[in-house]
Amino acid sequence: MIAAITLFLVVSLSALITKIATISLIHTGLSTDSAKFQARSAYTGVGFTTSESEKIMSHPVRRRIVFNLMIIGNAGIVTVMSSLILTFILPETLVSKLYGLSVVVVGMSLIWWAIKSKWVDRALSALIVRMLRRYTDMEIQDFAAVLHLKDDFKVSEKLIGNADWMAHKSLKDLNLREEGLTVLGIDRHGIDYLGSPGGSAVILPKDVVTVYGKSEVIKSVFKRKQNFSAEVEHQTFMKKEEDRLKEQDHPKSKS
Repeated sequence: MIAAITLFLVVSLSALITKIATISLIHTGLSTDSAKFQARSAYTGVGFTTSESEKIMSHPVRRRIVFNLMIIGNAGIVTVMSSLILTFILPETLVSKLYGLSVVVVGMSLIWWAIKSKWVDRALSALIVRMLRRYTDMEIQDFAAVLHLKDDFKVSEKLIGNADWMAHKSLKDLNLREEGLTVLGIDRHGIDYLGSPGGSAVILPKDVVTVYGKSEVIKSVFKRKQNFSAEVEHQTFMKKEEDRLKEQDHPKSKS
């Protein structure tokens, strides 16, 4: 019985720890999906890809979070396995073993429900953010709010190929601003990272370009190849952006 309860408590604590780590990583600038993956990978010790690990190792705060997760994860997994084994070895009667199994099943079901519950996620996230602000020196930033990641605006990145429309062109020539798209950075693998690049910056094959703007514009730009239709789409979205800006400057009066 005690072993089953211990298992339930350790798994619950593990879920809470990875949740705290996920939110902490999100506030360092990682996407939600990437932060979840990194936190779970570090806690379980399964590892992750080289490109993903570079994002962690090059950032001191992320590196510290992942390092602590790895240490805690080693102890947590050993405790879980020990408790699980003891749950079924210690009891001498079948009834005791079935009772222990029922505690494990019910406890794990509750944990699974809590992990999947949006209400629990919102409440827990708000509490963790308050605790991080109060008890740590982390700079807690809501990047989604800062960048206004709603109304179909988002941040996305793309690995540039030789045949892509953006390849071998400067930002000035691409004129993405006229489409309502902002290039936040260009990651030139193994060479340099160009943050907030100017118009003279040239996008090369194998660059990873990070952009901010409307989803439909990003989708169009990323799928374009070096052909006539790409220029047609470019002109089309430039006209859409021009019309959108005119609408903002001179909104129609509501009756």
